[in-house]
Amino acid sequence: MSESTENYIEEDNPILHLELEDGRIMDCAVIAIFEAGSDQQTYIALIPIEDLEKDEEETALLLYRYVISPDEEYQVVTSTLDEILEEETL
Repeated sequence: MSESTENYIEEDNPILHLELEDGRIMDCAVIAIFEAGSDQQTYIALIPIEDLEKDEEETALLLYRYVISPDEEYQVVTSTLDEILEEETL
């Protein structure tokens, strides 16, 4: 990853710029930063800006933490995110 295009979050806008393995940059909206699971790991949920601009009902959801584990962890994380998003819409 080059020094000038490292992953970062803009302070004024919740946008994260990810440098992909092929060198392309993917701009993603930060949906939430949250803790999940019994060990309360911290995660960040992102949606590619390109998907948001298409205004489609289904979009790619990207979830990150420092170490990704099996599908069981993914289920815990997505359930927690769903709860967070449901609380915000109430």
